[in-house]
Amino acid sequence: MLDHVFLSVSDLDRSIAFYTAALAPLGINDRVDYDGADGPPGHPDLKGFGCNGRIFLWLRPGIVEGRAAHIGLVAKSHAEVDAAYAAAMAAGATDNGAPAARLHYDPRYYAANVFDPDGYGLEFVHKAWQRISP
Repeated sequence: MLDHVFLSVSDLDRSIAFYTAALAPLGINDRVDYDGADGPPGHPDLKGFGCNGRIFLWLRPGIVEGRAAHIGLVAKSHAEVDAAYAAAMAAGATDNGAPAARLHYDPRYYAANVFDPDGYGLEFVHKAWQRISP
């Protein structure tokens, strides 16, 4: 299981606004700002996102490699997938697959795919057979 992911972004303020909007429908509403000066020499400033007191997605200013990353984010229902997709699109995402069943994986695999403003792939996914933590 992953503990956290760092993404380098080209425009930190734009990315904070995008992720704040796109992740809210999934209940990912916790935000933390980490001052890099509190870490070892050269540690970047970080902007974190999470829920239930657990921060797992961190943004940092840096070089963008665009489509080098794909991040799947758990949704509790088809409605959450739809809402996250709509929020991401309204916040400036580029469509990479509207909400629908992904039959090539499993008939119970429902997802939507977008590219964030830097070109990173995000997938909002509900897998009916998987349990998720509250």
